[in-house]
Amino acid sequence: MADDNQEVSTPPQRPQGRPDRPDRPDRGPGGPGGREGGRKFFRRKKVCKFCVEKIDDINYKDVRLLQGFVAEKGKIVPRRLTGVCTPHQRRLTAAIKRARNIALLPFAAR
Repeated sequence: MADDNQEVSTPPQRPQGRPDRPDRPDRGPGGPGGREGGRKFFRRKKVCKFCVEKIDDINYKDVRLLQGFVAEKGKIVPRRLTGVCTPHQRRLTAAIKRARNIALLPFAAR
């Protein structure tokens, strides 16, 4: 009787692919996105609009220009999203705040 229980059972083989979606195979060693080396995608370096167009002074009365750097909710859009360089972002922020104080731009959305 002791000899009957000595058989070693191997665990069942796990099928390749996702158990919930058998039509889609597992992603390879690159992880999500399917690319190897860990690179997700290529992002072009953003250039400062003011440096390219050689705009030195940012006028607070130029509401049409300033509205492009203010989000729908009224927040100033950060540098990493707009691509504006640091000195121009500082001037832009000051111009937006001046325009808000004299009611050319709204402080917040409706």
